[in-house]
Amino acid sequence: MRLPIDTEELSRPRIGNPVLVTVGEAAGLLRVGRTTAYELVIGKLQSVKVGRRRLVVREGVRKYVDGLLQMQNASEV
Repeated sequence: MRLPIDTEELSRPRIGNPVLVTVGEAAGLLRVGRTTAYELVIGKLQSVKVGRRRLVVREGVRKYVDGLLQMQNASEV
């Protein structure tokens, strides 16, 4: 059973809602493992390097999910 993806949750502004998240936090948002999240960072998730850390742009996570939804909807037509 698939749970619906709440894309608004990814972009809803809140106090303490960071613009950049760790790869582990992005994995949690996407409900995937850290290894999968690191693979996505290589080419599909927008990320930046801050010092020695790789951080994922939260808005990039939402865009990635939106792209998945568009591909899924296109294949169902």
